[in-house]
Amino acid sequence: MTHSQLPTSGLSPQVLALAETLSEAPSQRMVAQVQMAAIAVPFCPQPIPSPYVCQGTGTPPLMLIHGFDSSLLEFRRLLPHLATHRQTWAVDLLGFGFCDRTVSPRVDPAAIKQHLHSFWQQQLGEPMVLVGASMGGAAAIDFTLTYPEAVSQLVLLDSAGFAAGPAMGKLMFPPLDRWATAFLRNPGVRHRISLQAYCDRDWVTADADLCASLHLACPQWSEALIAFTKSGGYNFLSHRIREIAVPTLIVWGRQDRILGIKDASRFQGSIPDSQLVWIDSCGHVPHLEQAETTASAIAAFLNLPD
Repeated sequence: MTHSQLPTSGLSPQVLALAETLSEAPSQRMVAQVQMAAIAVPFCPQPIPSPYVCQGTGTPPLMLIHGFDSSLLEFRRLLPHLATHRQTWAVDLLGFGFCDRTVSPRVDPAAIKQHLHSFWQQQLGEPMVLVGASMGGAAAIDFTLTYPEAVSQLVLLDSAGFAAGPAMGKLMFPPLDRWATAFLRNPGVRHRISLQAYCDRDWVTADADLCASLHLACPQWSEALIAFTKSGGYNFLSHRIREIAVPTLIVWGRQDRILGIKDASRFQGSIPDSQLVWIDSCGHVPHLEQAETTASAIAAFLNLPD
């Protein structure tokens, strides 16, 4: 395993300046631990600066991938629990989070998958447990189907895959594309989305809102979001879910108001070697709202000591 860091690893000064107002310890620790790797990919003439956090030791490693218009900060509560058992990585998907958007000529599922595979080759280099949340679950499924040799087990947290992509895709032509991303940038809009994501809305603090929006300070956030949404996202995936051949854990919040709860049973019925764990009093983000319970479910699935 190599750790090819850029000379200026970590987050940009602009992002770090905004992060100074974070008030919760898991957020502060996660921001301080972000590193940057220069990842060479087949479709880009120069390496892509790619953020990650890595904690813990032990194999096979775990890799955590976040949802739509989010970042690795999604895993600020879950990662420390998992890292007590195994080496655990949280990474930003191409075009999302704090990943450099100024280098890559593409932001679409195929490019995201190639970038993730290149990251795996250059940083991990051994079979891993792949954990995907929401849209990250769809990305994890797509990756697993293409590169089964890289994935020993799969964990889906309130995963997309059956559900259609963002409805704003219908607006992605000028000038409505800029209007749509400006709407999504609005702090009030983002706060209301967070309120929908949790069962217990007391979790939606100023710190949580800032974690969910820090990546908006990165250059070309709007352009990358438009490019991904215009690509159609992961709408092609639903008919291939039954092809997943690795052992799979499905974790789902019983009060998910973003994707609902029907797809949990659809995943279990479609994936041959799978098990479903429901998390009570939990919305769309079990890794944030019930991090310890979610980590225990993953540990049991991997036969790790509790």
